[in-house]
Amino acid sequence: MGRVEHSTTNAPNAAFGGAHLANAAHIAAAASFAALVDKLDYLSPSDVEQVRKAYRLADEAHLGQLRNSGEPYITHPIAVAAQCADWKLDAQALMAALLHDVLEDCGITKSELLERFGSPVAELVDGLTKLDKLQFNTREENQAESFRKMLLAMARDVRVILIKLADRSHNMRTLSDMPRSKWGRISSETLEIYAPIAYRLGLNQTYRELQELSFRHLLPWRYSVLSKAVAKARSRRRDLIQTVHKEVERVFADAGMAVRLAGREKTLYSIYKKMDTKHLSFAQVTDIYGFRLIVPSVTDCYTALGLLHQLYKPVPGKFKDHIAIAKTNGYQSLHTTLVGPAGINIEFQMRTEAMNLVADSGVAAHWLYKTNNPDGGSDDHLGAKWLQSLLDIQNETRDAAEFWDHIKVDLFPDAVYVFTPKQQIMALPRGATVVDFAYAVHSDVGDKMIAARVNGHQVPLRTELQNGDVVEVTTAPSAAPNPAWLGFVRTGRARSKIRHHLKTMAQTESTTLGFKLLAQALRAEGLESVPEDSANHSAMWDKLLRFTGNKSRDDLFTDIGLGKRIAHIVAKRMASLLAEEGIKPDALLITRERFMAHETAPVGAIVVDGSENASVQFASCCRPVPGDSIVGYLGKGEGLAVHRDGCNVARKLQAKDAERFISVEWSDEPVRSFSVTLLVTVRNDKGVLAKVAAALAAAEGDIVHIDMGQDSIQAASDLRFTVAVRDTSHLDAVLRSLRRCPPVLKAERLISQAAGDR
Repeated sequence: MGRVEHSTTNAPNAAFGGAHLANAAHIAAAASFAALVDKLDYLSPSDVEQVRKAYRLADEAHLGQLRNSGEPYITHPIAVAAQCADWKLDAQALMAALLHDVLEDCGITKSELLERFGSPVAELVDGLTKLDKLQFNTREENQAESFRKMLLAMARDVRVILIKLADRSHNMRTLSDMPRSKWGRISSETLEIYAPIAYRLGLNQTYRELQELSFRHLLPWRYSVLSKAVAKARSRRRDLIQTVHKEVERVFADAGMAVRLAGREKTLYSIYKKMDTKHLSFAQVTDIYGFRLIVPSVTDCYTALGLLHQLYKPVPGKFKDHIAIAKTNGYQSLHTTLVGPAGINIEFQMRTEAMNLVADSGVAAHWLYKTNNPDGGSDDHLGAKWLQSLLDIQNETRDAAEFWDHIKVDLFPDAVYVFTPKQQIMALPRGATVVDFAYAVHSDVGDKMIAARVNGHQVPLRTELQNGDVVEVTTAPSAAPNPAWLGFVRTGRARSKIRHHLKTMAQTESTTLGFKLLAQALRAEGLESVPEDSANHSAMWDKLLRFTGNKSRDDLFTDIGLGKRIAHIVAKRMASLLAEEGIKPDALLITRERFMAHETAPVGAIVVDGSENASVQFASCCRPVPGDSIVGYLGKGEGLAVHRDGCNVARKLQAKDAERFISVEWSDEPVRSFSVTLLVTVRNDKGVLAKVAAALAAAEGDIVHIDMGQDSIQAASDLRFTVAVRDTSHLDAVLRSLRRCPPVLKAERLISQAAGDR
């Protein structure tokens, strides 16, 4: 995401007087630090001295460097530290703010910082330096990678992102000194990445400022026009605002209630966005002005609301209670819009001092009044749930683009609030489903859910939740996530948990298949079963794993199941290692296995019943069903593919790679139906499709797909049906039923041309 470059370096012996310049820079910087010291009254004298030491190093390191404005470069770290001091961050954060550019620009090493200021400060500066090296790019993969690194740095120590936001704020304030060609890129980056993060962490003042400065430099003409319009409206309505101010003060004075009243004005960017999204003219934006009431307690917030509603008429539907249900970033306030004098809508916000602090400073509020509130309460954890959920996603997702996909929705807060059956409030992104809710409760609840009720009524799992819904999830121990859920879940947490479970399940099935294949291969070598991983065989397993290059037995079984290792080659090696330990093969077992084995397969048969999911695939070229003679091909990294015996695709593979073929058999009781393709030639009569479908239904054939073709104007047409059947006997019954149907001229099972004869 990159730092905003403002520095140019001038050597002390520059033509225009290096010594004088260096001295002037030192004087200016010292004056700036004196101003910073005035803000450090909340720190102990020893902490202030540590900050002073950090300043001295920064001043020395940046000596001779200038910003584009011509000011000494040290003024930038001073400004960043001042912002952090306003947030009352600790001494370590202030030291890191002063030193945040020394690793990159000045040749200072991390080990030097470690030695002089300790590990925490060195790690903070290192984290900031790594963020500075990231370049924001419009290509999604790069954008995702950069964004991931920033978020992880933030999750490890939130002070890194607070300092980074202070750094970006000062750079945006001085952006006018930069070449105009860079305004667009830097402003877009700030608007798309930094401002939403500031909002998510509850840094409302910083969020508003970054948006305003980005708007000013990204669309300067629109900013200028809107600024003049607001200034005119302000002068026209000055008397009106003063009237409202006096009337509100009088009402609260009469009620004997202490209140601090402050006027507030909608930012130019929020006015512009409202005009743009709702297609309004400036005259139609009525809530430009507002008031904020700071009262002593939560009860006083609601009392103030009652007094205001008696003074002016409220606008229906414009009341929001963010105290009872706080926003996801910790923001709390009562909002109401009233019809003031001359019919002008005015928004009022009621909050306590603590709420006001959190509203402006978000997670930074933890440092702001940590000393006044030693227990910390919930403020220590503002934004922590979001950060932890991102860390969870990162642990399960290593692909940058996939990570960006996970958090894209979660970053922009448009939440719905729902209740658990125990009336706990949960915030989810708008559009979230009951599956998202289940995973938000706990990953085990999501993995095992089978049904859901919303407000007491049974609903589909893809149902989108609305504000105020009461959601109840039903689970079952044997249930598992459905891959189809990925098509409608909205939260990154749900999506990553589902994918993680499916990947784990596929690996487990491959491990089980690999164990079966190795056991069958060992029987062909005269060994009854796979040896246990016991002390008796530990040396043999160590030698075998060195031979295959696997880390563990399960890793070896998984590779065999995925076709990355050939089972009979591993079995032969194992047999020779066991022979060295004195375990001889059973000659009778070898004879029996070779007599019964398929002539092209060096191992015994694997039994398949349709329950194998990811580990076994039934080839689409020939679509085998129970009753067909079948063979198995162990593709490299693809698991086991089952083909009909005689399939042309299988024949070509066998000629090229015979050692990868194994014998497979159908189970006596398959657990599901299997798809076949039927070619049905029909006369183009009226209602023919309905009649053919009825014939299929009569034979209990389940239609999966229909291909009508393009020859409807001909006397006869070919229809291709994909139908689910139980076995070849059921298939024969389906074909007989079709052939008895009057419009059907011909019905037969279709195998692709590549697969050979029909």
